[in-house]
Amino acid sequence: MSQPWMLETPAPPADTRIPYGDITHQFGDLRLPRGEGPHPVVVMIHGGFWRARYDLEHVGHLCADLTRRGYATWSLEYRRVGHPEGGWTGTFEDVARGTDYLRTLARHYPLDLKRVVLMGHSAGGHLALWLAGRGRLEAGEPLHTPTPLVPRGVVSLAGVVDLARAHTLNLGNGIVESFLGGTPAQVPERYRLGSPAALLPLGVKQVLVHGVKDDIVPVALSEAYQARATALGDTARLVRLENAEHFAVIDPRAAEWAQVVEAVGSLL
Repeated sequence: MSQPWMLETPAPPADTRIPYGDITHQFGDLRLPRGEGPHPVVVMIHGGFWRARYDLEHVGHLCADLTRRGYATWSLEYRRVGHPEGGWTGTFEDVARGTDYLRTLARHYPLDLKRVVLMGHSAGGHLALWLAGRGRLEAGEPLHTPTPLVPRGVVSLAGVVDLARAHTLNLGNGIVESFLGGTPAQVPERYRLGSPAALLPLGVKQVLVHGVKDDIVPVALSEAYQARATALGDTARLVRLENAEHFAVIDPRAAEWAQVVEAVGSLL
């Protein structure tokens, strides 16, 4: 099967690449729409099963499209499995720090921090939802952030929304065990603190967009998550894309892209 074009085609360059920390992979790509602003912001977190070989380049295409539609986009890079301290806890620490860095960026760029949507694809969908729920972590627990930036909502695109179930299904050839440093039986606290499904209810609006023909991350993960989130009181909507596979949800040329754009707009 051929690679999706986004993985092979260089993305339009960002307006600027900005470090949010001192470590090599702690940076983001900022794109700003025309006009004075302040602009609504989409924080984009790329996927790739948290592995080092997949970087943020391929989601530059969707970021450029959203920016043309009037959204500032802040696409995060972060340490991944294969990098020093990648996985537990570095990956979580980086996306948290990068998201909260919006407060610093807003001092220099016309960003509306009252209209922030978090969005992620695949493993990035996991991280986007986790970012929305990290405020539930208590002081003294790993990954606790005293004053996390609170988004208006989250869009999960084919997200790995439940790490325990993803481990059971052996998604990514066992990557969840590598990512968290053990199985649910070996490191149960990491699954409790690091999985969006375990943090429910998040208290933030959520839209889960998932292709029914996805054979990399099954739509059943999003279906079960959405049902539980709703039962626990969250506002969580599932958008099933009947003919879509795993990468259609990040393809601005795909017919399904309009529903991704609608999902973002619905949260603002």
